Amino acid sequence: MAESDAEKTEKPTGRRLAKARDEGQVPRSRELSSFLVLLVAASAFWLMGGWLAERATTLVRRGLTIENAQALQTPHVVMARLEDLGQYALISFAPLVLGMAVAALLPSFLLHSWVFSTKAFTPKFGRMNPISGLGRLFSKNSLVELVKSTLKSLVVGGVAVLIIRSEWNEIFGLLAQPLEQGLASAGHLLTYTFLMLVASMLLIVVVDVPWQIWQYFDNLKMTKEEVKQEAKESEGNPQVKGRIRRMQLETARRRMMAAVPQADVIVTNPSHFAVALSYKENMAAPKVLAKGMGEVARRIKEVGLEHGVPLLEAPPLARALYRHAELEQEIPGALYAAVAEVLAYVYQLDRWRANGGDYPLPPKKVSVPPDFFVPEAA
Repeated sequence: MAESDAEKTEKPTGRRLAKARDEGQVPRSRELSSFLVLLVAASAFWLMGGWLAERATTLVRRGLTIENAQALQTPHVVMARLEDLGQYALISFAPLVLGMAVAALLPSFLLHSWVFSTKAFTPKFGRMNPISGLGRLFSKNSLVELVKSTLKSLVVGGVAVLIIRSEWNEIFGLLAQPLEQGLASAGHLLTYTFLMLVASMLLIVVVDVPWQIWQYFDNLKMTKEEVKQEAKESEGNPQVKGRIRRMQLETARRRMMAAVPQADVIVTNPSHFAVALSYKENMAAPKVLAKGMGEVARRIKEVGLEHGVPLLEAPPLARALYRHAELEQEIPGALYAAVAEVLAYVYQLDRWRANGGDYPLPPKKVSVPPDFFVPEAA
């Protein structure tokens, strides 16, 4: 039986989070974005309200002023005038627009949700299903959004009522002021009200941001089976890994067997172990070309005999080389003396093959240091 969403009790893994991020699923808070944009706008009007009003007034005056009506009938003069007004407006309001743009992007960095994914633009026709739409309409998320909208209306509306009540006399006092003074006072009052209303939205942000983060991770929770399956995919299927390991061993074995004909001697146990050694003038020390035990050792000896590689029975040395010497590496320094005896015999054997004479006798006993001695049972 498949596990239901209610049984998704495991925290999302790093791989699950990375996959969701690649698909454009990141924690977002529209309330935080709105709050920061409005806060920047309110702060700009509070700090730069006079300057912005002056620039706007100048822009309107310059736009409505006609120095030469005859000149404005010429197209290139009109375009030059519009270009001048456009540059003036851009320079005047660029700080405000730039600040609001930065504020709109800031939540993505605060929530570590800055990501660009084309998958987010992929149409999902499943969302057009009316039954699914009804399910989302009555979902937990919709209920939270309803509560949040209600709370926002109550908080912002309540703050607006308090401001109006506290500034009631000043509002009606605007009617008795001269035009310019009244406009300045009204602008100050509107800016103050705007700033207070935006500040009241901080309560909504404090509630919304933790909720959005919790909901994001809650939606990505996994079942125990999903965690196990992902672990298998990350670590690799044991059967596949075993098959790959066998293929790697087989490849290494074939490569090792291909190197046996290049050996100078094969040291044997005589039946359980076999180690193929090579020593050339450009080598600092003898090198292990192949080694093995059991069936592998038998195959090494067969390949060696096929290609005329000398075999020497030296059980203690064969066991020590098999245990302590690494494949395709030089032998340990402690075994130099023992291997030198073997190589001396091989060189004598080569001279006998070339020149004849008395057949060289193999060394009767090749000893190894006590620290490198390996019992026969090993």
